[in-house]
Amino acid sequence: MERRLSKQAPKIVVVGSMNMDLMIRCDALPCPGETKMAQQCEEFCGGKGANQAVAAARAGGHVTMIGRVGEDGFGETMLHNLTANDVQTSSVIRTAACGSGMAAVMVEDSGQNSILVVPGANGRLTSEDVSSHAEIIGEADVVMLQLEVPLPTVQTVMEIANDADTKIILDPAPVIAPLPEPLFAADLFCPNESEAAALVGFDVHDLDSARRAAEALHDRGVPSVVVTLGDRGAWLTTFGLSQVFPAYPIDVLDTTAAGDAFAGALAVEWARTNDLAAATRYATAAGALAASKRGAQTGLPFEDDIQSLIRKHI
Repeated sequence: MERRLSKQAPKIVVVGSMNMDLMIRCDALPCPGETKMAQQCEEFCGGKGANQAVAAARAGGHVTMIGRVGEDGFGETMLHNLTANDVQTSSVIRTAACGSGMAAVMVEDSGQNSILVVPGANGRLTSEDVSSHAEIIGEADVVMLQLEVPLPTVQTVMEIANDADTKIILDPAPVIAPLPEPLFAADLFCPNESEAAALVGFDVHDLDSARRAAEALHDRGVPSVVVTLGDRGAWLTTFGLSQVFPAYPIDVLDTTAAGDAFAGALAVEWARTNDLAAATRYATAAGALAASKRGAQTGLPFEDDIQSLIRKHI
């Protein structure tokens, strides 16, 4: 689907991971020590960084990806896929003598999933790499970060962005607890329930506990927090505002990249409107649409589809 972006489309920079996902479908996830027969195995381009880059591009942003891939077939395929989705890849580094990142994603019929990630070239992304792209980061409206690349690299990006007054969204996944204190300098956290629980030290399972988790992270110094709650929507806590955004009704097929769709759309709409409530509503619609389709990046929604779902439920 060809997109026509206006010159006013927000500039989004994503610094993060690129993985080739081996998607294994089964009726139910295996328990520890259990061997089960799967239904199907497919290859999809993924990685939280690349997923969020494609999500932001489809949601209406001018997106640049910064990261590393290996000099292998997976790396070539992932770069081609990003380019096909209008993501700028000139800042992606090819890494010699190292395989690209990959992930084994097991998805059961209910839509729930379990994921094992091999970092590969993602683990070689250094502070020097991102410092060499400081101008690109500084010119962005929003920089997006996750935790599938080395933490010192993430911290360097945050320092560059903060010096340039570039907004920072941190998706703290895969969760690291305790989270290093410098990472609380992000402008916005967007964890899911389990990530929020690991960060705050208590169970997050409903709207009240999501509110308390968001407020706890807010008290740690994060100006704004959005906790995603799956079929219960999202909870936003920011200066002067604490609000729940109900989920849009959809038939769940695959939740693999729903959080990435949420984060990418959130970045674009926040940069475009400077209104976190509007951005959270837009992101909630994007996450719902992503969960209604199979595949990580193949199921990410386009701007017109997101707006259409929102209009349908006004």
